[in-house]
Amino acid sequence: MPRFSRRTFAGSAAVLAAVLAGCSSNEATDAVSGASDAGGAQGEITLEHAFGTTTIPAKPQVITTVAWANHEVPLALGVVPAGMAAANFGDDDSAGVLPWVTAKLDELGAETPILFDESDGIDFEGVADTAPEVILAAYSGLTQEDYDALTQIAPTVPFPETAWGTSWRDMITANATGMGMASEGEALIAELEAQIEEAVAAHPAIAGKNVMFLTHVDTTDLSEVSFYTAHDTRTMFFEDLGMTIAPSVKAASEETDEFSSTVSAEQADTFSDVEIIVTYGDDSLLEALAADPLLSQMPAVQHGAVVNLPGDSPLGTAANPTPLAISYILEDYLAELDRAASASA
Repeated sequence: MPRFSRRTFAGSAAVLAAVLAGCSSNEATDAVSGASDAGGAQGEITLEHAFGTTTIPAKPQVITTVAWANHEVPLALGVVPAGMAAANFGDDDSAGVLPWVTAKLDELGAETPILFDESDGIDFEGVADTAPEVILAAYSGLTQEDYDALTQIAPTVPFPETAWGTSWRDMITANATGMGMASEGEALIAELEAQIEEAVAAHPAIAGKNVMFLTHVDTTDLSEVSFYTAHDTRTMFFEDLGMTIAPSVKAASEETDEFSSTVSAEQADTFSDVEIIVTYGDDSLLEALAADPLLSQMPAVQHGAVVNLPGDSPLGTAANPTPLAISYILEDYLAELDRAASASA
């Protein structure tokens, strides 16, 4: 679960100026020339994205990633990045690496890459120190200023269209293409789709259920209903699982391009078509919702068809689907949804 604070670009530019000043103009020219010679004009990769177009050497050798989970793409394809963002949510042992990433590093026999502290925004100096040939950030909330700063270090792959709205498939496609491994990315998507299809087949009760994902609920103030829109990857994932994003959620999502939205509790009946609610919390949350005179009218609350995900647990963290997390939590997630589906019947 990413945090969204950003360092000011003025500070970032100053850091970059100091870092880049360490190279003479001849050295910088040589580095660019070498990348061009290695890729060749015909072998270069060109990617279109939210900020324009990026051109990358045909097969970059040093890959660095920033923002949430982008490192999972190279790791899933057997490539260890030079640096990646430390986990700032759901890291149960404070090592800065989520368990499915640790498992993959162990499988590859690799040490943990350099970790960037992004609690205050992109660590531009740390990224520059890894001397990347490409920077992957297809799932991110990069600002124009972030992107401009990163491109001073190396060609950068940002989100294709919407900040924090890149599906797991598009994350793989964009990042794998930026690595010169587009076909391997396609194979990874097919493998994950097959895993999902097989696992979902064992849980027919959830098929077609109308579902919504509430954001973290503050039980001390239930005057509003905050939810992830149809633009958010958590919500998109329901369709991968054969479920239906509730029509009420889709309608509310048409009013914004943000990943979350809020309505007043007086409008809770807007979501009368929601059969299952997924959110972060524990049993006390369901008790609070059931005791509220407005929110208790929602059918999913009335039937107890609520999936409470501990937000700092692997299951809670990985409900935001990413290439390595999907396999790690899929069975447990489906079991929770199945239980809620049974309650909703």
